[in-house]
Amino acid sequence: MLTSKIHRATVTQADLHYVGSVTIDEDLLDAAGLLPGEQVHIVDIDNGARLVTYTIPGPRGSGIIGINGAAARLVHVGDLVIIIGYGQMEDAEARSFRPRIVHVDRGNRVTGLGHDPAEAPDPVVPGAEDLLRGDERHVPA
Repeated sequence: MLTSKIHRATVTQADLHYVGSVTIDEDLLDAAGLLPGEQVHIVDIDNGARLVTYTIPGPRGSGIIGINGAAARLVHVGDLVIIIGYGQMEDAEARSFRPRIVHVDRGNRVTGLGHDPAEAPDPVVPGAEDLLRGDERHVPA
């Protein structure tokens, strides 16, 4: 089950020579209910790359989203990513479970908390209300 999501975070560093993982501001880990060492999936909005890694805490209030190790070949500084946590639970718990959804601004500061993984801030990207996809604009006829 989806347990948490940090939506549209901005990658602030990428270190190919680090031993692996994703460094996440500890405030964001807390907001999302993610633990150090927890497995997460990362989806790069800019290029479509997807990967699985684990979390390590970064300094509180720093806004750090650091892609470490080989993943730095897939995800780059400035890319927007979705960081997703999943968990296993019994059927009864899964039916009533509410994931923790964290919305952030471009500085990776929390702007909203919710439970609906399909909910997005309005507009998703300020000033880009006419975007159909991240790389295409709708031009009215």
